Amino acid sequence: MKIAAIQLRSGTDPVANLAALEPLLAEAAAAGARYVLTPEVTMVFAENRAGLAAVAAPFENHPQLQRVGELARQFGIFIHIGSLAVPVDDGQFANRSVLFGPDGAIVAQYDKIHLFDATIAGLNAYRESDTYRGGGQAVTALLGAFTLGMAICYDMRFPKLFNALANAGATLMAVPAAFTVPTGQAHWHVLLRARAIETGSYVIAAAQGGQHPNGRATYGHSIIIDPWGRVVAELDHDEPGVLLADIALDHVVDARQRIPALSNARNFVGPEPLQP
Repeated sequence: MKIAAIQLRSGTDPVANLAALEPLLAEAAAAGARYVLTPEVTMVFAENRAGLAAVAAPFENHPQLQRVGELARQFGIFIHIGSLAVPVDDGQFANRSVLFGPDGAIVAQYDKIHLFDATIAGLNAYRESDTYRGGGQAVTALLGAFTLGMAICYDMRFPKLFNALANAGATLMAVPAAFTVPTGQAHWHVLLRARAIETGSYVIAAAQGGQHPNGRATYGHSIIIDPWGRVVAELDHDEPGVLLADIALDHVVDARQRIPALSNARNFVGPEPLQP
């Protein structure tokens, strides 16, 4: 199956973001992609919670999602919107990933589980949970001969999620992202390759890239990795574009036979904390 990752530079206007996305979706479909992934925060990359509140539409009858469903049906392909902010309770948002099938209907949706809350000495605290409410359910979906495992950005730092997805049958892991430049330079490739190797799965990561209207800068470097951990395709820059690769289920079977880590894993009791 041919798959595609779309790299974007989303701003704060959902109408403009959709207009930038549409020709890239058409390009991927024309190149033969049967599954297309877009980055995290595809529809709105706002500066803060107030910025999201001003433009984020309700999930039901969401205008941009309705258009994406039409495009999925027009092209006859799976289109996976990496994520968008969806209003939920108490003024918060879900960071939601949405997969459309070739008939234009929603096949699956996933709310980002792991939220980045950190206080770093000398820097301002960053609390994603001030804006977003974390999900609690891992999600897989059938994708032709493949089974898709859904994750979003920071999720890639948590092997337990990917292990659960693989044990539920996932053979292709989707990781839409909006990685910062410093963490991208340090960790992007190694984390994604590790998740592919540990699970014997393909990994496709569609990224935001460049300087955004909200003041953030993201790393780009959308990438597709095979089950042996080899990079099979990469956009080696931060400009918008389309990344394509052919994937084969036989490679998943071969990698898992060579390194049967999923079947060899055992439960165990952790150590007791040591007293100083």
